[in-house]
Amino acid sequence: MQFDYDCFIIGGGSGGVRAAKLASQAGKKVGLAEEFRFGGTCVIRGCVPKKLMLFASDFSQSYKDSMGYGWNVENTNFDWSIFLRRKDEEIDRLEKLYHKGLIENGVHTYKARAQLIGDNKIILNSEKIISSRYIILATGGRPSDSTFEGAQFAVSSNEIMNLRNLPKNLIIVGGGYIACEFANIFKGLGIDVTLIYRGKQILRGFDEEVAAVVQDAMMSRGIKIMLNTNIEKVEQREERDRRRISVRLSGGETLIANELLLAIGRTPNTHGLGLDKAGVSVSSDDAVKVDKFQQTSAKGIFAIGDVTNRINLTPVAIRDGVAVIKTLFGSTPTSPDHLLVPSAVFTRPEIGTVGLTEKEAKEKYDVKVYKTTFRPMYNTIAENSEKYLMKMIVEKKSEKILGLHIVGSGAAELIQVAAIPIKMGATKEDFDQTVAVHPTLAEELVTLK
Repeated sequence: MQFDYDCFIIGGGSGGVRAAKLASQAGKKVGLAEEFRFGGTCVIRGCVPKKLMLFASDFSQSYKDSMGYGWNVENTNFDWSIFLRRKDEEIDRLEKLYHKGLIENGVHTYKARAQLIGDNKIILNSEKIISSRYIILATGGRPSDSTFEGAQFAVSSNEIMNLRNLPKNLIIVGGGYIACEFANIFKGLGIDVTLIYRGKQILRGFDEEVAAVVQDAMMSRGIKIMLNTNIEKVEQREERDRRRISVRLSGGETLIANELLLAIGRTPNTHGLGLDKAGVSVSSDDAVKVDKFQQTSAKGIFAIGDVTNRINLTPVAIRDGVAVIKTLFGSTPTSPDHLLVPSAVFTRPEIGTVGLTEKEAKEKYDVKVYKTTFRPMYNTIAENSEKYLMKMIVEKKSEKILGLHIVGSGAAELIQVAAIPIKMGATKEDFDQTVAVHPTLAEELVTLK
């Protein structure tokens, strides 16, 4: 059978773009459809703009800390409109680079929504029908919805980055990393922030001690955190140029804010893809089911990244894309390596983590825990009470490092470097034998007791 393409990718995010480039470099005819903007969630409405917002918000604490070092900082103010313009300019620049990279690598791009219509066939919203020997689903995820009354008045993580006006007060629903990151960002921008979470502690799934340290620090920074709380009803009315959101809670209390951010997680972006027509199976959470080589239940159709709901991180999606192209056009079928994947949460303080939590490790191994909590040198003169935490979980017999968790400034940078020897099977002794660099925060990694 003659196909229009050797490989067609649905979704122009980080994973899809990497897969498309590699397939084209392998001498294959490649097509890619993206219905929104090239770069996907990470570049357009996720990691990159969120990190830019974080940079902007950090200055408020830096100004405060500088006073302890003798600086006299007066009349500081933040202009949201200037930031939005500069942020959007950077996103536009990056999107053009992503699109340019595809074109330069010979990938045929379509600004269109694509749907599966059967074996090896795709229809674009222009009604153009395309056939491809292989199809890769790389459609990522979207913010999860909620069912409480008035949920339509909330904004998601997509819209919160592009508000016309900066709210005076903000209510955030959720306790995961997205909710916590935005709580810190907007507090740093001078906004009154309340975070509402149904659980007993934020950051479920992270090491419990790590979550507790971050939670205490967020509250010390003035973020109000309401735990074991649900929303019953939301109402809205306009007041001049600002919204007024009324939020009734499960305990009977009513809160008022200008904006309500719904950040309760993300859902695989599978709706309307025509998966049923092609025989692609999904799980109860709408994720595309794949085998170890990322093939779906339909012959010739593969899926990578967040749409599979395995490890929802941009670098993982990219690795998934590399693996699937090696499987399709390389000499050896390749399964992506999802073991010991480091990650970071850009709260304040920051989190860097790799491997097992203390609770997970104790369920499988006989372990020893090494940790230290201290006030960094920078914070002492700044009169900043925020603490630093380093925690290493080690198998008792072999001393192999099972998990490392860092909370504090630069945690994301440290965990990237530390993850390399841990991935190689490093032991606590390997770290102990390494001479410390003094005075640094990182030296604590090789002096843990």
